[in-house]
Amino acid sequence: MLLKSKKIALCGLGLLVYLNILAWQAVFDLNSQCLEVVFFDIGQGDAVFIKTPQKHQILIDGGPSSEILEKLGKEMPFWDRTIDLIILTHPKYDHIVGLIEVLKRYKVEQILWTGVVYDTSYYKKWQDLLKQEKAKISIAHAGQRITWSMAYPGSGWIEILYPFDGLEGKRVKNINNSSIVSRLVFGQNSFLFTGDILKSVERQLILAENSGKYVSLNSDVLKVAHHGSKTSSAEEFIERVNPEIAVIQCGKNNKYGHPHQETLATLKKFDIKILRTDRDGDIKIISDGQVFSVKK
Repeated sequence: MLLKSKKIALCGLGLLVYLNILAWQAVFDLNSQCLEVVFFDIGQGDAVFIKTPQKHQILIDGGPSSEILEKLGKEMPFWDRTIDLIILTHPKYDHIVGLIEVLKRYKVEQILWTGVVYDTSYYKKWQDLLKQEKAKISIAHAGQRITWSMAYPGSGWIEILYPFDGLEGKRVKNINNSSIVSRLVFGQNSFLFTGDILKSVERQLILAENSGKYVSLNSDVLKVAHHGSKTSSAEEFIERVNPEIAVIQCGKNNKYGHPHQETLATLKKFDIKILRTDRDGDIKIISDGQVFSVKK
């Protein structure tokens, strides 16, 4: 009788777990036809989470700490331990450290990065984990396109605009200027992710667009480069991108003084709505391919 009672109890528990999973699945399916882009409030660093209508999960950078794990836990179902794609824009501390923690705890299907050389302890740890990870690893360069669907209204892709040439195994003078620049397109909406590029690369991108070699820089949402530093966001670049919304990822009262007043003034000059993770917290933008809305 006791054994039978235990079996009934176990069956009941199993049923509850199953129903709980179904309930969570329903919650995460509410916006199944929409694209979600979340700019995490991760402190003084970058981390952007993208979920496509087809449930692909993409992470661009991971911030400076293990806090990224808590952030992912809020956006992903608790049973989901797989990320489809990680993009490391460049291997500076405030972009790579969180990804090291992600690689330890999640299965990652694909990784895109530049392969640029950077002599730090956390860079070495990143390389060690890449050797252990069974992910497909690709080296970024302009002209690549990552497509998840071509069937409207779910049409979407990420195109790589920079670096123009492969940087694998190379050393660069300024690691910020090795950042991957990518543009996400979903239907009629678009997002531009700029890493930490400086004004010199922003101007190179304008020249590339003028030559007709690359796609338009024009985007609805701009992830402002280098946390709003005055070394980025050249006026001519902001004018060319012409975003409705500019998102600045920076930490509260950071020692760098980000975002700089010069950058804020440039954005205000073009009447761009400014959102900041240090003030607004996590910033989620939801798009149905035609219009988008901001959820903070």
